[in-house]
Amino acid sequence: MRMPRGTSGSDPSEPPPPAARRDRRARLAAPWIVGGLTAVITAVTTSLESLTLPEPVRLGVVGGVAALAGLAAWGTQQGGGDGRSGGTDPAGDPAPAAVPAQLPPVIAHFTGRDRSLAELRRAFAPESGSPVAPLVVSVHGPAGVGKSALAARFAHEIAEGFPDGQLYFDLRGDLAGGPPGGPGDPAEREARVRPEEVLIGFLLALGVRLTTDPGGLQELRKLWWTWARGRSLLVLLDNAHDADQVQALLPPVGGCAVLVTSRQPLYLRNTFDLRLQEFTAAHGVELLRRLAGDRRVAEDPVSAAAIVELCGRLPLAIGICGGRLAARRNWTLREMAGRLQDERRRRLDELEIARNIDGSVRASLQLSYDDCTGTQRRLLRALGLLTAPDVQAWVAGALLDVSDLEGGDHLEALVDAQLVECTGTDATGEMRYRLHDLVRLYARERAEREDSGDDRHAAIERVLDGYRERAEAVAAARWPQDWHRRSGTGRTAAGRVGTGRSGPARAEAGGAAGPGAASGPAAIDWLTSERPALLALLDQAADREMWGVLWRLGRASCSLFHSLRVFWQEWRTAAELTCAAARHLDDGRSLGIALLERATVSVAQGQPERALADQTEALEIFTGLREGWWRARALRAVGMSLRDAGNIDESQRYLLEAIEAFEHEGDRWWHARAQRNLAELRLAQRRPQEARELLEDALEVLRRNGHRYSEAQTLRALGEVLAAEARALHAAGDLHAAEVKFSLAAPTLERAAEVFRFRHEQWEEARCLRAAGEVGDPRNGLRELIFVRQAKEMLENLGDSWGVARTRVSEGRAFGRLERHDEAAASVRRAIAAFDDLGDRWWQARSRRALAEVLIEAGRGGEARGPAAEALEIYRSLGNAAGESLARDVLARASGPAA
Repeated sequence: MRMPRGTSGSDPSEPPPPAARRDRRARLAAPWIVGGLTAVITAVTTSLESLTLPEPVRLGVVGGVAALAGLAAWGTQQGGGDGRSGGTDPAGDPAPAAVPAQLPPVIAHFTGRDRSLAELRRAFAPESGSPVAPLVVSVHGPAGVGKSALAARFAHEIAEGFPDGQLYFDLRGDLAGGPPGGPGDPAEREARVRPEEVLIGFLLALGVRLTTDPGGLQELRKLWWTWARGRSLLVLLDNAHDADQVQALLPPVGGCAVLVTSRQPLYLRNTFDLRLQEFTAAHGVELLRRLAGDRRVAEDPVSAAAIVELCGRLPLAIGICGGRLAARRNWTLREMAGRLQDERRRRLDELEIARNIDGSVRASLQLSYDDCTGTQRRLLRALGLLTAPDVQAWVAGALLDVSDLEGGDHLEALVDAQLVECTGTDATGEMRYRLHDLVRLYARERAEREDSGDDRHAAIERVLDGYRERAEAVAAARWPQDWHRRSGTGRTAAGRVGTGRSGPARAEAGGAAGPGAASGPAAIDWLTSERPALLALLDQAADREMWGVLWRLGRASCSLFHSLRVFWQEWRTAAELTCAAARHLDDGRSLGIALLERATVSVAQGQPERALADQTEALEIFTGLREGWWRARALRAVGMSLRDAGNIDESQRYLLEAIEAFEHEGDRWWHARAQRNLAELRLAQRRPQEARELLEDALEVLRRNGHRYSEAQTLRALGEVLAAEARALHAAGDLHAAEVKFSLAAPTLERAAEVFRFRHEQWEEARCLRAAGEVGDPRNGLRELIFVRQAKEMLENLGDSWGVARTRVSEGRAFGRLERHDEAAASVRRAIAAFDDLGDRWWQARSRRALAEVLIEAGRGGEARGPAAEALEIYRSLGNAAGESLARDVLARASGPAA
């Protein structure tokens, strides 16, 4: 629709033309002329009674005077008409009036909204719309977001394009109160403006004299259509409640435009919808600056930014704070921010300067709340109780204790009411929903006032139990060996303790996955989507001392973090909370499982001493409880930690006992995994042939049972053994045999990496790439460096700081083999700094030994003596005899004649 741009019509600020002035004078004179002639007729008639005249003459005189008066009246009425009614419309005649210009003023502190204004300009572009229908533009959004201010600002910008007038009406839809039968002030429910009132106001503004009753809504609409036709009008309808309130007010044809504001979308035909969001941080600070003063904001920008964030970037809230600061010049911005910090008791009170919607966030939100049904209000209150930043739609059903479908319908109704925000689709393909911070505070305030403590507790528990159920299903589908004993007897081992919707339970995790668990969302997608909610709900369960469901949800979360090797800090938090819950439950088995979970993350974060302490305690618990399967897992964990600490002999004892225990339990998968761990120990003992035999046995079991993931892990270990054999042969001068081994090692590692790449297992893929970069084949030095760098980048993206440090050692060795000695030394030094920060003593020694070797290869033996001596001292403190021997050899080489 090509919108007019002031090319027709007259400027209301200019005087009317002479012809118009003559018409106006004639219309104003008409009543006086008619009255005067009527007086003359009366006088003549009275005089004729005193005269003796024939009856025909008397009648002729009276008739002539009356005809003269009628002609004069008719002529004066025709002088200024536009022919629209011809003076015959009983509903009303045109009255002289200026072109209506009813737009409300633009607020002085209007700020930002550049993007929204640009979208509105595109909607009103000449090529937009239809030439036969009016353009209707809807601006909707939550309470206090600044819809009316934006609409008024834009309407003034385009007003000149509508030369026949700009009409405005506040429909007061935000005062409409609740649904029929709902609570609220009946007077407020009646406050909504009826379409008839609006149409009468518009017709009067256009100069229509409604001298008789125009009839009902339909008659008024027809009259409005008649007078709007052929005119170019801009209509601004503020605070509409629903589409019905607006539909009757739309002009009939193109050339006109309607701008509507509302809290919910109206779904009108021929409409461009713009949802107005909260301010950006920068625009929020700018609004505060305009109200509170440039100097105060410039002196304390940190507090200014804090105020904006505590207001949820809501313009109404920021405006209230700015107004309070402007009125209290002795207040600092820091003091204002401090007042807003107490969200439970003071924030909504601080965001109130009057008990109306323009001066109170609480009052503004209450209008939307009162407009909801009872079930919708209950859902909003329950959502306000949750600490999760956003949730999927099923949570609504859990909160209301109804089906997911029914809960989702009520949730969407709250979205339409602008009380709940849809934040988009998560990695699993599901929509996510959140509450604005201030809406959350209001909802929680209402919940504490309207719902009993038992009802609030039950709603939260249902959500936690729903998350527990889903987390267990995803975790068991992702890593069934962590939840099931592969015994062939149908027994499972990974028990769980907690409180579900059916009450306290001690059940087996074999049922956690449920039917179809394997066909659910990918574990990484689910965990990526739900990670913030999981952590928030675990904290909330701890605050409410809901230890049973906390333990079960924490256990499932740790299993996912462990199997995926992602989100390391969140993994640590979940493990700590799970341990705390187990201690409160006073259940030894639960505590032992939680300790193993915490030990695993400690190992991953380079804290072997802490890990070993937890593993040892767990082993004691399971031994005392005669939990054979869990005791075997604890034995294996202790053996791995001792190996990583360099205590090879003790490590071997625990691993051999673990292998025997798994065999006794009949768990072939864990038996094969423990064999792989023992093979890695044999490789550290420089017994590669034994290591290879163990790995080949494990591979046979895993392949027979179709465990592709575990098979790829074992292939990586086998590749590392083959590479060690190749390096030993090359060092002994058997170059042909070394080439054969090198040719076997690299493809084995690359095949393992390919399996993990296909499964999107980035952490395991990175380990394979790092191992491929450590093969040491003289023919593939540059390729191996590329592998190591790829591994480092992947681990950096995963947030594995320990893995990055470990890979920097490999990177240094790869640089050294290419004789890029300065880069080699720099990489290893960065690894040393990282291990020092992590507190990993064994890798502190190993990385220093690696630096000494790099420097010796560069011919800088003098520099190598320092890190070699430091490595030797650390190995001694650890009681690591094998490490001491290696460090002495390096120190001797650094001090020898060749150095």
